[in-house]
Amino acid sequence: MIACHDCDLVYRLRPMPEGATAICTRCGAILYAHKKDSLDRTLALVIAGLILFFVSNMFPLLGMKDGSLIMETTLIQGVTTLYNQGMTELSLLVLTTCVLAPLIQIFGLLYVLSPLKYNRMAPLTVVIFRFIRKLQPWSMMEVFMLGILVSIVKLAKMGSIIPGLSLYSFAALIIVLAWAVSSLDPHIVWEKIETRVKRKGRA
Repeated sequence: MIACHDCDLVYRLRPMPEGATAICTRCGAILYAHKKDSLDRTLALVIAGLILFFVSNMFPLLGMKDGSLIMETTLIQGVTTLYNQGMTELSLLVLTTCVLAPLIQIFGLLYVLSPLKYNRMAPLTVVIFRFIRKLQPWSMMEVFMLGILVSIVKLAKMGSIIPGLSLYSFAALIIVLAWAVSSLDPHIVWEKIETRVKRKGRA
């Protein structure tokens, strides 16, 4: 069952061809758009996001050059510095929203979608998929990126700022994960899960 987001009229979901869109007969709002190649596209983007995530955490995020002295920092070092300076809450917030939440989201999507692509279902798929959907608002890497850009502007007067490879990969990661979330069709996931559950019940 699905309810219209505008007028709350309830409909029974029916199979739809790829690329089709269901329209509410009462108010004309879009009920559901069947995204083409949703699983394949989302999986490809999530794998790309996984690579970008590790690049973002392995290489320097920013460097500052003052004469012959160059100081570089990674994302994790930034979190550690905040913690050592007594800003425990802020360091935990950055760690959660910029490291843990995206990482859990990436691995969770891989765990759920990879078996479903081959018409299989991993244990606890339903629980993990629901958790990923609830966790999504906590992935706020774009806010951290905005803070980095503000810092670059302020620190530019103190010395030469050297953007690291991690900064570019982090920006790409934000775009890729947002694209993956928009490409994912939850209805297809739930349909495949329901099909697998019914097959197990018959077996």
